[in-house]
Amino acid sequence: MADLKPRGYSISQRKKSVADEPVTSVLSRDQVPVYDRELTADEETLAALGYKPEFKREFSLWTTFCVSFAVLGLLPSFASTLYYGMGYAGTPGMVWGWLIAMVGIQCVAMSMAELCSSMPTSGGLYYAAAVLAPPGWGPLAAWVTGWSNWLGQVTGAPSVDYALSAMILAAASINDPTYIPQEYQTFLLTTIIMLIHGCISSMPTKWIANFNSVGSTFNIIALFIVIVMIPAGTNRVEQGLPKFTSSPEVWGDIYDGTDFPPGVAILMTFVAVIWTMSGYDAPFHLSEECSNANIASPRAIVLTSGVGGLFGWFLQLVVAYTVIDIPSVIDSDLGQPWASYLIQVMPQKTALAILALTIMCAFSMGQGCMVAASRVTYAYARDDCFPFSYIIKRVNKHTQTPVNAVWFNTCIGIILTLLIFGGPVAIGAIFSIAAVAAFVAFTTPIFIRVFLVGDRFRPGPWNLGRFSMPIGCVACGFVFLMVPILCLPSVTGNNLTAQLMNWTCLVYGGPMAAILIWYAVSARHWFKGPKVNIEHQMIGREGNVIDGKEHGEESGGSSSNSFSKEAEEEGQKRVDGLA
Repeated sequence: MADLKPRGYSISQRKKSVADEPVTSVLSRDQVPVYDRELTADEETLAALGYKPEFKREFSLWTTFCVSFAVLGLLPSFASTLYYGMGYAGTPGMVWGWLIAMVGIQCVAMSMAELCSSMPTSGGLYYAAAVLAPPGWGPLAAWVTGWSNWLGQVTGAPSVDYALSAMILAAASINDPTYIPQEYQTFLLTTIIMLIHGCISSMPTKWIANFNSVGSTFNIIALFIVIVMIPAGTNRVEQGLPKFTSSPEVWGDIYDGTDFPPGVAILMTFVAVIWTMSGYDAPFHLSEECSNANIASPRAIVLTSGVGGLFGWFLQLVVAYTVIDIPSVIDSDLGQPWASYLIQVMPQKTALAILALTIMCAFSMGQGCMVAASRVTYAYARDDCFPFSYIIKRVNKHTQTPVNAVWFNTCIGIILTLLIFGGPVAIGAIFSIAAVAAFVAFTTPIFIRVFLVGDRFRPGPWNLGRFSMPIGCVACGFVFLMVPILCLPSVTGNNLTAQLMNWTCLVYGGPMAAILIWYAVSARHWFKGPKVNIEHQMIGREGNVIDGKEHGEESGGSSSNSFSKEAEEEGQKRVDGLA
């Protein structure tokens, strides 16, 4: 970690001002970050954003892609959300729904990658919203984006680990039909898995990168195996059926799984795609641990979304062309549609083998979610967004990773899984909140960038050029359409009961309303958005170095350093939109 240089440090020892770096920063362009050693190109970029380098940069493009692909977890994500894709509109919802939704999702991913290249910091979307917001709105934009993103991130690992536990117990039920999983067993197994993921995520960065590299490689191999095994090993012929369902039926026979018209039902299946594809922002949050971050991280975002979208569609096609009886898949006593589907179309041993592959992939996915969420929590704690942030933001001096943030998220996740005891509707809320919260956070800075920024945005080395604005418009339009659709229940009128109600509005809207009230009553007086923690000085004012907001030594301890009045004026005005 770079040490702060005492006042009087000569500007002649520093070559680049913020204006010399391809970044959109909380610092004004005529300010110069100050430190007492030579920094790498990545560290110079981070310094221009106002932050000291604190992590080892041991992630490459490949290992960053591996983490995000593990978070994406195509096979286990598909298994976890099959109920929505197949259950709302049948096979047309799977094939058309995925294909159409991926156009919007890819536009969101590319617009996010452009922001990442200009602002490669762990704060990611939160930082971007703060810097790009109109004058006076920076803190509020950062507050809303940050909390929405955190709500999506902190629900990621528990939702995945819950689905993983359900698949493990479903496999036990297949082996022993007399066994019926109990809620407390699902909760205990989910808790054990989360504790294991917490331990892995607390390891040194290189160990985590290697673990995720192995896990993502296995995810990719398993996905290929499953895509090949299902059409090759299906026993539909032995059941007196054609090996594959006819194309007109797959693409055109819409299953009546909702009370809404077919077109709306197809849109409602997008929840499966959106939840599955909500992990491609992980490279943004890992950018402070990635080498060549302003190029590798945005490439990893686009690569994850593109590869994930393509192979996810292949998996949708395979299942759509082989499924036999949709109602029996959705309403099976196993309680897990993916397991029910496999038993329906495959011999039992083959079905169990594929289910085992899915379980192993889900374990890797849950661990990737834990890593990404911990980096988001650390970044927000660094700016004192949480109560007891001074504890959460400490970086472990031995592993040089945000261990406290990992275990803070782990505890929150275990508490959330208590919803298991409220039944399937209650625990299903963590899936819906993850989808809505993530895409609201993804799109807020993109919307600001497209419609409100003007020339204040400075593109990084990876950018969309003249296609930036139209792609951003499509991304915003897609999310504005989908947020209300994701809140619709599957039934209406007299059929609508408390158990069938879609509680997304309450589960997401309730916490966000409380967060906005908190901001209006209290946080607006003390929350100013991203806090720079590196010393900086104005060009031509070599004798006047401004202290950065120190948030801890290498061990994460608190410090007495604070902003001077000049630092508040010069550094914070970028967030407030006054620069």
